[in-house]
Order: sequence, then structure tokens, then C-alpha cells
Amino acid sequence: MNRESGLTTRAGQRWLAVDPLLPAPAITRGCGAGLVVPGPGGEPAAAGRCEHWQGTPGELEPAFGAAARFQLTVQVAAPEAGPDTLDGLLSAWRDHLSGVPEAAAADSAAIIAWPSRDITGPVSLLRRGFTSRTVIAARPAGRPGRAAPAAGRDTGIRVRRAGRADLGTVTRLGMEVIRFDAHFGTLTERPDTAEALRRDAAAALAAPDPWIWLAERGGAPAGLLYARRPEQARWLAPMVRLAPAGYVEFMYVEPAERGRGAGPALVERLHREARDVAVMLLHYEQLNPLSGPFWHRMGYRPLWTIWEARPARTIR
Repeated sequence: MNRESGLTTRAGQRWLAVDPLLPAPAITRGCGAGLVVPGPGGEPAAAGRCEHWQGTPGELEPAFGAAARFQLTVQVAAPEAGPDTLDGLLSAWRDHLSGVPEAAAADSAAIIAWPSRDITGPVSLLRRGFTSRTVIAARPAGRPGRAAPAAGRDTGIRVRRAGRADLGTVTRLGMEVIRFDAHFGTLTERPDTAEALRRDAAAALAAPDPWIWLAERGGAPAGLLYARRPEQARWLAPMVRLAPAGYVEFMYVEPAERGRGAGPALVERLHREARDVAVMLLHYEQLNPLSGPFWHRMGYRPLWTIWEARPARTIR
């Protein structure tokens, strides 16, 4: 067993002890920078691979973060590794990014996903100038949520699957999600975001039985849930041990309808449809005062916390 695979094995043991939903660590190719922190006896205690990403104008993804992103995939060994090990890795990453011109751009971010239940990371991340921005939450199949009490339910709400004729409504409500979450500093409405979302929604609605539902009151839209089947969620599936994994792209409830049962009705419809899916995943903004409490009531719990430094070169 070489040193790198040995570190991967020890990191996997660490993750499994922290959270049984975490996947086995994967060795990514990255940009080629060798970021390693030695441990006792010269064995690596931590290693990281940096991946560079640049948004393409006209696509939807640039709305969900910085235009230039530098993501560090981390492996930290157990049990000897503590906060100083991650601190050393972040120092090496900072030095690497100091030589990358794109990392100096105002619209750039250094990003690291850290297991939400691993309490050894936040002190180092905060000290190095990172802010926790987003959570990847998971709901294994069958995990119970706490639905709205009967007194809070409104029988005037009807949930139906969206179709091609609903493209305008799906686009409008999806843009409301982006505009609302933009208040918390991660999402950005760009000049081409609305058109990109419209194209994305049109493709999704053209598929048979899309995982897109509208909640209505008296025929008027009250809310939207837009989700992805496992075959459309492969990009995030490696972040969780269970398979297959589906993904909630976004959900929105009109302000006047919040607390009246539209949200739980939409989520319950998704869970019925996704009963053969092992786990559902979603992102929510850490600072959004509505998302976290709602999704926790629906049975979702934090799996990963996404930390960012913006611009990317502001790592201390």
C-alpha cells in the first residue's frame, strides 16, 4: 500500500466514525498541485487536491456561486490529526493560489466542503478567513419528518405535476429562489440567469413525468418544488454513501402562502414519488432563516458544510 492510498484508508475510517452517511474518500486529479501535510514518522497526515472551475456565460451554474471557483478536496487522517493538520493544509493551499492569477479576481472563491459533524475543522477554517455559507443536507429514505400540524394545514392547497405549459411559472418561481438567496451572499443573479433557467426548466419539463410540482390555491400558483431524479443527480451523488441519490434543485413558496401547508404538501409529494430512492440531497443557504428550519422539519439533516473565502486569495 503506498502512502497516498494509506492516507485514503485512514481518512475513510475517520469519516465513517464521524458520520455513517459520508462516502469513502476519493482521490481526485485536481490541478496537479501536491498539497500534503506530513504527520508523525513522515506519513502524510492530510492531503488536498485543488480543482479550478470557470463559469461559462449563458449557463445556469454561475448563478450558484462565484464565477471562478477553486475547490479543495481534503483527506485528513485519523486519529492523530487535529486542527493543526487542516491548518497546515490550508496554508499550503493559500500559497498555491497566490500563484494563480484568476484567484485574485473579485468574483472568485476558494471552497472547501467539510463534514458537518466533524468538529475539528471550523476553528482552522475561521482562523484562515473562511465563512460557512451553504449546507448539503441529506434525508435517507424512510427518515420521518415533522409535518405541519393539522391546524396549520390548508385543504385549499392542490399539488400537481408541472407540464410544458407551466414553463413561465416554473421560471418565475425559480428566479424568486435565486433572488431571495442572493441576500445571503452566495447566489448571484447574472444578466443571463433567467434565460439559462428557462432553458433548463424547458428541458426538464419536456421529459416524461418530471420531478417538478406546483402547489396551487384556486388555480393560482402558491409554490414550486423542482427536483432531479438519480440519473440527473450523479454530479452530487459521490458526496453520500447511500445510492441511488436524488436531488432537490430548489423549492419556493409565495410569501403569503408560507406557514399554510404548501411547503410540506410539495415535499410529501416528492417523497412519495421518490420512495425507491435511497437518499435525497439538497443545498440550503446557511444564513437563510427559512430554509434550515423547514428542511430539518422535513427530515433532512446536515451532511456537509461548504466554507468559502471570497475572493479566493483572501485565505489568511
